[in-house]
Amino acid sequence: MQTKLTAKELDCISDLLTLEENVWKKARMYSKTLTDPTIASEIGTVAENHEKRFNALLGLLG
Repeated sequence: MQTKLTAKELDCISDLLTLEENVWKKARMYSKTLTDPTIASEIGTVAENHEKRFNALLGLLG
């Protein structure tokens, strides 16, 4: 059974989706362009975490 979300909740989720997607994509881009492998790996982990949060938020809508 799915809970009905209010308009305000949908607006908040939409804003969070936008923010998480932006950070995820920027972190992914930086992880691929950094020359220090340790930092690139850490930024890759950051990108993965933001992608997971993005997908979790998206799951609330569907």
